[in-house]
Amino acid sequence: MDAALLRVDDLRVAYPTSRSRPQAWAVDGVSFSIGAGDRMGLVGESGCGKSTIGRAVMRLLPQGSQIEGNIQFQDQAVLELSASEMRQLRGEGIGLVFQDPMTRLNPLMTIKAHCLETLKAHQLRLSKAEAQAKVLETLAAVNIPADRWRQYPHEFSGGMRQRVAIALALLLDPKLIVADEPTTSLDVTVAAQILRELTRLCAEREMGLLLISHDLALVSEYCDRISVMYQGKMVETGPSKTLLTQPQHDYTKLLLQAALDLQAGEVKEKPAEDEPLLQVKGLKQYFTLAPSLVGRFLSGPSPAIKAVDDINLEIYGGEILGLVGESGCGKSTLSRTILQLVRPTSGTVTFDQINLTDLTKAQVRGHRRDIQMIFQDPLACLNPLMTVGQGIAEPLLIHQLATAKTAPAMVRSMLARVGLTPPEDYEQRYPSDLSGGQQQRVAIARSLITHPKLVICDEPVSMLDASIQTQVLDLMKELKAEFQLTYLFITHDLWVARFFCDRIAVMHQGKIVEIGPTSQIFSQPQHPYTQTLLDAAPLLAKTH
Repeated sequence: MDAALLRVDDLRVAYPTSRSRPQAWAVDGVSFSIGAGDRMGLVGESGCGKSTIGRAVMRLLPQGSQIEGNIQFQDQAVLELSASEMRQLRGEGIGLVFQDPMTRLNPLMTIKAHCLETLKAHQLRLSKAEAQAKVLETLAAVNIPADRWRQYPHEFSGGMRQRVAIALALLLDPKLIVADEPTTSLDVTVAAQILRELTRLCAEREMGLLLISHDLALVSEYCDRISVMYQGKMVETGPSKTLLTQPQHDYTKLLLQAALDLQAGEVKEKPAEDEPLLQVKGLKQYFTLAPSLVGRFLSGPSPAIKAVDDINLEIYGGEILGLVGESGCGKSTLSRTILQLVRPTSGTVTFDQINLTDLTKAQVRGHRRDIQMIFQDPLACLNPLMTVGQGIAEPLLIHQLATAKTAPAMVRSMLARVGLTPPEDYEQRYPSDLSGGQQQRVAIARSLITHPKLVICDEPVSMLDASIQTQVLDLMKELKAEFQLTYLFITHDLWVARFFCDRIAVMHQGKIVEIGPTSQIFSQPQHPYTQTLLDAAPLLAKTH
């Protein structure tokens, strides 16, 4: 290892608390160092303090946070720098790549404008021509074509937006990159491309990399060294191969076993093929972008975007059908069309022998209690101003399944069923008071409170680490049996699909290119794109 770029010694961080709540260390006594060209992975469950370390290094903690210890970047004591010195350090010394670039990019600014603004804030002496040349060079390094720099963030796919985020982090030639869950919302093929490019650039430029993730398999593939966080402490650290083959701490062993269990999958029972609960026939969802006035005269009508392109699909009562594919392939559009949140261009959706595409909006709302949804980010879909109890009770009141007097008892029963006990301790809390795993349990409780027949699960565990993933997935299996549920399970994580689903449908460019039993998809893939997905998925076994 070269002389350390970043050295963290005995770091402790506590977030601001009210007088009624005692101070708790979110990060408690953490020490590590990263040298030029080092790639260090930081893994652990939601709420363990991983992201807090990244924010502390960048001095981006909320006002009023308490921080102790020492953070040294090259010859600078980070905690002693002035505000102006920190602004210079961010970008020039340390680049930051966030989890969701769309929340960090201004929707009213082009990619070119984003990059030029970053350069101008730090390098005032650059001429316009020099700045533009630097932007084009950096965009090319992350494989963004020069002809796309005048486009806006919404015109980019998730993977392309993440490339923009990396480009912005690289523009000022930093010595260290902090990447906080940079591929959580991306499918395996795009995630592999992004991380290959990021680690290649770090090697070429001798930059250090701190990769924060809950995905142990992913970190082991792209990092030389792994540190494991648990309840605010760094409980184990070592070379990737050593840590995966000879884990020492009980939590590391638990995390590794949970990840291996997910990848191993299990034998699925094929449900009896009666009349399908959901049947999709010839479903198309085409969108046309409104052209500019000049473009309308020069090039005629805009070509249609075939988000869902002639899909036929059947889901039988009691089964779990997985829907996998890359970002932008049409998975979420298909789910919204099934729910009739957007009406199809053509085709039919038949649910429980009722053609939903023939119904009015009011009639469709009457069937929503039977088709519910679990979203990727529970915190984003739960009302932050409503208590947990109020949020779960809301569907009961909307569908007139309970009164204000009878709903609380039903809510407490469901909270207990999803493992939030004692329920009285949770119903008066707010979503922001809960961990990621607890928030997802609340989201599941809200979805099941109306006793639906079909639950559409859109990436419901992608933001959770492997140990919490298996807990939530096991819970969903128990609830499936108890409530006689059927799941349409949308995911970009092939190992989660293998662990959880009876059958898998592979979607590519708006079409389902392959469908079959889970074991067959993994052992005998028929379509080249399915094989591409399998090849791109990070596998722990590769490290053994």
